[in-house]
Amino acid sequence: MYKCSEARMEDKIKTFSKFGDAGHGGITRYSLSPEAIAARNEFVKRMTAIGAEIVTDDLANMYATIPGSDPDAKRIVMGSHVDSVKNGGNYDGILGVMSAMEVLETVVEQNIPHKHPLTAMIWTNEEGSLYPPAMMCSGVVCYDYLPEDIRVKFKKEDMLNSKSILDHTSTFGQALEKSGFKGDEKNRLSPEKYKCMFETHIEQGPILEDNGCDIGVVDCVLGMFNYRVRFYGQTVHAGTFPMPKRRDAFFAASKALCYLHEEIDKLGVPDLVYTTGEVVCHPCVHTCVPDYFDFSIDARHENPDILKKVLDIVLSCADKEWAGCRCEVSKAWNRDTVYWDKKLVSYVKKSAEELGIKHMYIHSGAGHDAQFAAYMLPTTMIFVQSKDGLSHCEPEFSSVTHCTEGATVMLNAVLMADMDE
Repeated sequence: MYKCSEARMEDKIKTFSKFGDAGHGGITRYSLSPEAIAARNEFVKRMTAIGAEIVTDDLANMYATIPGSDPDAKRIVMGSHVDSVKNGGNYDGILGVMSAMEVLETVVEQNIPHKHPLTAMIWTNEEGSLYPPAMMCSGVVCYDYLPEDIRVKFKKEDMLNSKSILDHTSTFGQALEKSGFKGDEKNRLSPEKYKCMFETHIEQGPILEDNGCDIGVVDCVLGMFNYRVRFYGQTVHAGTFPMPKRRDAFFAASKALCYLHEEIDKLGVPDLVYTTGEVVCHPCVHTCVPDYFDFSIDARHENPDILKKVLDIVLSCADKEWAGCRCEVSKAWNRDTVYWDKKLVSYVKKSAEELGIKHMYIHSGAGHDAQFAAYMLPTTMIFVQSKDGLSHCEPEFSSVTHCTEGATVMLNAVLMADMDE
């Protein structure tokens, strides 16, 4: 079994954490921003140093490839993204890129024999933090392979016209043209040129740590749905209108939210998760009774039957009157559970076993570019322990040892895939 370099991984973590340093231990590195461009330039510098050939596609996705013994063999790709959420951490996304780089650097340094060309990849705009939606460019690249209800959200022309959440004027397409990384569509990831894909990522949760494991052998990305629950009341003056006559949409929403929690919890499904994370209130004035309130409800589970039971409870809100207010429920979007390629999953497990690294099977509750790639070619993921389960925040942390173990597991799993015909 081969091992990656902890010292080299530590150097990469320290170096990439400078690009977008927010001054509080984390980063803000929006896709195609100057900070993201600096991270890309570092990727080019390090991959050029080992003799990798670097190309970009029409969406600025980057591919750094070292040759194998068979120049006609399909490539094995590893990668993730370099962009972050606002005030995010130094590991989400970028660890997958650093791990891919580390695999290539280790193969070159140790002159490890391999048949297939090996590629380290950067996906553009995974987070969608500045230009929505998330997983934008993997959605475009994998467009023809995606289920119809997902595909309609990732038309290239719509993505190019996505506007910045900061100025509501500049577009992703304009940022792409200015980036200097826009390449040729022929360079895109495709099943004609690529054999399979691996993505290493921090867990973003506490399950590995709670179970005393260092590595997660990921078997799927959980199915989920996202719905909006809207309440319609009446705006009146907060100081003059009698309480019994009010139709307060905010109060109505609060009663419905308590109902949802009570009824969903009655299902008794311990690994089900659901969240209300976004609200809209109108007129949102302290002297006015709200006439409109809208909240999101996000639910995730592997089993579609469980999700159907949760959805039935959510939909039932529309059949009731809440504090004199009318309720409407509508779908924002949903996805089915995406299962990783069983053979690749077995290689990850075997790699961890032979390296003597504590590991366990685990689901991914979050979405990743790899899940879209999975519709196009065999794909899997590797999770690295996250300290206290924190992610998408500045305290996000994974130890250098755990990060290096993740890269090492991926290296040996890739070599197993390299030998497999």
